[in-house]
Amino acid sequence: KYHSVHHQRQVSYITVSQGQTVNHKLQFPTVEIHACIAASDLTKFYLVSLNLLLFLQMAREGSINLRGHHLQPRVISFPRRHQSGSSPISLRRQKRDWVIPPINVPENSRGPFPQMLVRIRSDKDRDIQIRYSITGAGADQPPNDVYNIDPVAGKMFVTRPLDREERASYHVKAHAVDMNGIQVESPIDLYIYVIDMNDNRPEFRNQVYNGSVAEGSKPGTHVMKVTAHDADDDTTANGIVQYRILSEMPHNPSHMFTINRETGDIVTVAAGLDRERIPQYTLIVQATDMDGSQTIGLSNTATALITVTDINDNPPEMTARTFLGEVQENKLGAVVTNLTVTDRDQPDTPNWRAVYKIVHGDPQGHFTINTNHMTNDGMLTVVKPVDYENNRSFMLTVVVFNPVELAKGIQSSPQSTAGVSISVKDVNEPPYFPSNPAMIRFEEGVPAGTTITIFAARDPDIFTRQRVRYSKLSDPANWLQINTSNGEITTMAMLDRESVYVKNNIYEATFLAADDGKPSATGTGTLQIYLTDVNDNAPVLVPREAQVCERSRSGSRVNLTANDPDADPSAGPFVFDLPPYPQAIRRNWTIVRLNGYYTQLRLKLHHLESGVYNIPILVSDSGNPPLSNRTVLKLKVCPCDENGDCTTIGAVAAAGLGTGAIIAILICIIILLSMVLLFVMWMKRREKERQTKPLLIDPEDDVRDNILKYDEEGGGEEDQDYDLSQLQQPESLDHIISKPAGVRRVDERPVIAESQYPVRSALPHPGDIGDFINDGLRAADNDPTAPPYDSLLVFDYEGSGSTAGSVSSLNSSSSGDQDYDYLNDWGPRFKKLADLYGGGDED
Repeated sequence: KYHSVHHQRQVSYITVSQGQTVNHKLQFPTVEIHACIAASDLTKFYLVSLNLLLFLQMAREGSINLRGHHLQPRVISFPRRHQSGSSPISLRRQKRDWVIPPINVPENSRGPFPQMLVRIRSDKDRDIQIRYSITGAGADQPPNDVYNIDPVAGKMFVTRPLDREERASYHVKAHAVDMNGIQVESPIDLYIYVIDMNDNRPEFRNQVYNGSVAEGSKPGTHVMKVTAHDADDDTTANGIVQYRILSEMPHNPSHMFTINRETGDIVTVAAGLDRERIPQYTLIVQATDMDGSQTIGLSNTATALITVTDINDNPPEMTARTFLGEVQENKLGAVVTNLTVTDRDQPDTPNWRAVYKIVHGDPQGHFTINTNHMTNDGMLTVVKPVDYENNRSFMLTVVVFNPVELAKGIQSSPQSTAGVSISVKDVNEPPYFPSNPAMIRFEEGVPAGTTITIFAARDPDIFTRQRVRYSKLSDPANWLQINTSNGEITTMAMLDRESVYVKNNIYEATFLAADDGKPSATGTGTLQIYLTDVNDNAPVLVPREAQVCERSRSGSRVNLTANDPDADPSAGPFVFDLPPYPQAIRRNWTIVRLNGYYTQLRLKLHHLESGVYNIPILVSDSGNPPLSNRTVLKLKVCPCDENGDCTTIGAVAAAGLGTGAIIAILICIIILLSMVLLFVMWMKRREKERQTKPLLIDPEDDVRDNILKYDEEGGGEEDQDYDLSQLQQPESLDHIISKPAGVRRVDERPVIAESQYPVRSALPHPGDIGDFINDGLRAADNDPTAPPYDSLLVFDYEGSGSTAGSVSSLNSSSSGDQDYDYLNDWGPRFKKLADLYGGGDED
């Protein structure tokens, strides 16, 4: 239904019902349009009606030409105002008052621009000059300058192509003012709608969609949904999207999936989905606008990946009807064989995993089957050792099944059955003792050489005849020996229950039994001997030493008991008594029984001299017959203080030392202390003398080498031909003293008075040492007689010739025949020379 009141154009109504054909004539001033509408369904009719009305509206507004006629631009006039002073009750509709319809502008127009839309006009333009303007979004507000208006002619233009997806409508106001800017008309509202064009393709939200469906699903099972969005107006065919499946991979004669054209839901359309045959399907889905038209609609595609999920539709199947295995006897944890199965379901899922169970052939539970989670194999393992002598072979019946039930509708059996044949391999088993440990009872005191038992072992290898040999492995007290052939055990020493090797009356020994197999096998057996007690130990008094006060008081009592290694009834209660001899014992002491295990020794006298007393006491046990023991108690009697404790002096006196001995000990201690004191005093005095010793050493104590001057003794016999007077020291020094001044020889000591060196003060002073050293240094530098004399040798010229012969005559090479053996007689200092020059010819 379309309604318009505009200028002098008549109002037209179009009403079309479903299934009718309407031929209606629309009258316009310059356009005549015949519309024939065949409405086969209501939806298509609505769309056609809307497009028709849009076409008519654009034709009426002058946006298009019909039959080559150019329509005049649409003119929008400002509404006339009511006369002033008229009563509101007498209001009536003015002839030029009208409702301004919206302005429709198609998007993506190609121009040319600016393109005129409408003309704004005021009736007052006949009397005065009017200026027109527009305000609002698209004019002077963002987005700016989309629309403008000719201020004089009132023509409104669009300046560029519009995009409905960017902005679908605009609201502007038109204004009319005079040349002074005074408003002459009330502003009117103009609504501009951008008409949608099919300029956008449908866009999928994802390029790849992932879905899943269980294998064996019934037709019509929902799988997934794909969605595409079209930016065009979804109230028109431009934005209405429809879906279809372009291809399905892998190819099948009959398609497995279909899609709802309007919603995009993908569902199964046929039965027969099998993951083991086809685990995944790939669909190419197309979305097309314009109500799915393949000719004028725009399209886009996406990929749908459909994974067929696994169900337990394949039970596990054994790969063989019978499996073989072999195992050694007595071997625990050995894998006998691997059972293999096949299951076509998806690996590492409960539908694929195998569970094995032994249903027959193993009543004693020797075997179990564990599943290898990597390979799904069944590992048949020994959990209880098998015995070749009892079972040489096993025949097991094994079933395998999945931990979950088969899917509904599967006709196959849920489990598979197979047989396992196991052969047991014989090995040499060690002998064993039937009773291990074995216990026997014997009285202690059994003499050596007594046979106490036969500790024999058995060989489990009954199908082979083997000899068993015995030996001793452990015998802590070395009391036993075993016969190597028959295991007979005899004693080597007397068995004693009170031995440290007996624990809780039990003596334990270990023996070995070895067969003669190859390789030999050995077994171990433990023999426990329970030793019953006999009264073979007399009781012993406890304690053996004590002390009491010399005066009769509470401290003059000693509590006594006894210790018997035997067990009851051969031990306590005990009987304590004093011997009749010597009589002084019973005269001074008495025994008071406290109970069967304790007694008390008391002093009968009021005073007893301090000292050490040996008191014999008789102790008897309760054995049959009883055993007695005479024990000497060492009792120390001493003076006590008010608390009943022995004093120190009294304790010493009680230890048996007399007064003389005590005095001698004290004198020795005093002498020892005096010697230590004297030694300390002597050490301190020596240290003090060492600190007060003078700094310079006395010349007599100087151990350094001195220059010793000897007289000339002349040469040997061989040197008598030489004049040695020139080498001798002259007896007179007059020729030297009277020698004129000049160069002096410094290789001899000057014959002048020696310099006087400073003498150190007797009393030390802090600066005395330094001054003394400096003064001595200056005196030595200025002393011409100070050694050494050969620091600088200056000789006077003595002229030519010499009274002495040349020293070249001393050449030893001319005396090759000279004998130097006499040097050995001159002492040890010349022995080296004798060795060098004497001794005859060299080797």
